[in-house]
Amino acid sequence: MVIGILTLTIPSSWNHRRRHCLRPTPPLIKSSSPKSIALNALSHLLSPRNSHPHLSAIAFPLYTKISEASWYNWNPKLVADLVPLLDIQGKHDESQALISQVVSKLKFKERDLVQFYCNLIESCSKHESKQGFNDAYGYLSELVNNSSSMYVKKQGYKSMVSSLCEMGQPNEAENVVEDMIKNGVKPSLFELRFVLYGYGKMGFFEDMERMVKKMEIEGFGVDTISSNMILSSYGAYNALPKMVPWLQKMKALEIPFSIRTYNCVLNSCPMIMSFVRGLGGFPVSVSELVNVLDEDEALLVKELVESSSLLDEAMEWDDLELKLDLHGMHSGSAYLIMLQWIKEMKSRFRVEECVVPAQITVVCGTGKHSSVRGESPVKTLIKAMMVQMKSPMRIDRKNIGCFIAKGQVVRNWLIQSLD
Repeated sequence: MVIGILTLTIPSSWNHRRRHCLRPTPPLIKSSSPKSIALNALSHLLSPRNSHPHLSAIAFPLYTKISEASWYNWNPKLVADLVPLLDIQGKHDESQALISQVVSKLKFKERDLVQFYCNLIESCSKHESKQGFNDAYGYLSELVNNSSSMYVKKQGYKSMVSSLCEMGQPNEAENVVEDMIKNGVKPSLFELRFVLYGYGKMGFFEDMERMVKKMEIEGFGVDTISSNMILSSYGAYNALPKMVPWLQKMKALEIPFSIRTYNCVLNSCPMIMSFVRGLGGFPVSVSELVNVLDEDEALLVKELVESSSLLDEAMEWDDLELKLDLHGMHSGSAYLIMLQWIKEMKSRFRVEECVVPAQITVVCGTGKHSSVRGESPVKTLIKAMMVQMKSPMRIDRKNIGCFIAKGQVVRNWLIQSLD
């Protein structure tokens, strides 16, 4: 690829659908135009999830050439994404020159300037650029303190809180929340959630639980998103006994369970994960699974099964088709939902009045959103389960992300083979 006098060799894996591609990065080259290729290449190089970090050194010369092109529309967001890479590479003079250029252009546009500083501090935190973060925090803090605009203050505080938590400084983030209150800016649910999760990710559970109470005092009830943050935090530190009471609290408060709830809980269960990763044989019913799990994992499974309507949300049942959609589920969640689904089908098919759908479909995807593009852990798991259970369901030739079979065939298999 040639841009001006700069020649770059783009790794073939960046535009190969079945190679490593971290989500949510789309296929790199969507058009053959130099503009499209150049901007997509730069975007990939600037991403914290860049799968070729050794090439990040060419981001600055590539940006320089792009900025000189006649078609380029100046974009301060690109500068905000580039600065932390320069700081990490020790090119502080270059990074400061870029920041000064942006500030000079936006100094009379306060809203645009605060957006730049917000992008800058968030980019520095995601790249874990300490010097860049400290500099950006200073710029943003000064602007927020000197501005009379409520919009500027809210946007600035929001990014300061989230970025401090991203940098592992939830206590400092909570101090910023206190400053907000002192300066007449009411914290939103966004800031409080970030501080809560910031403490949780660090394993500071007492502080996390204190933030739950603080949220309630501020008039923000605990919801599914906050609950998933709490469950994920407990799971990351193998605090399974703490997860059961929280699931029970969600049930008591009628807080809906989501796919992420299942993912957070089941990803934290070592025995369940050993089943789905080993693919060497599975318990084929919920009761059988509960019997082989240790006490903590068994209690978690019981709470999920008894308290959740997730199966109903994932399943569509009419005369023409019974469809189970596993999109968004990690392997542990897909496994448990499959066991629940099989139990539900057996229960319904035993009723004489039940109308058997013409076709039964299990949608598991092809791995477009997996960490390794084109390789679906859920599809691999479901295939292994089908083989072990001697299921008549097979991969659909027209859609390799689905398993299909005739409804009557599946009914006969369930009634005869799994009694």
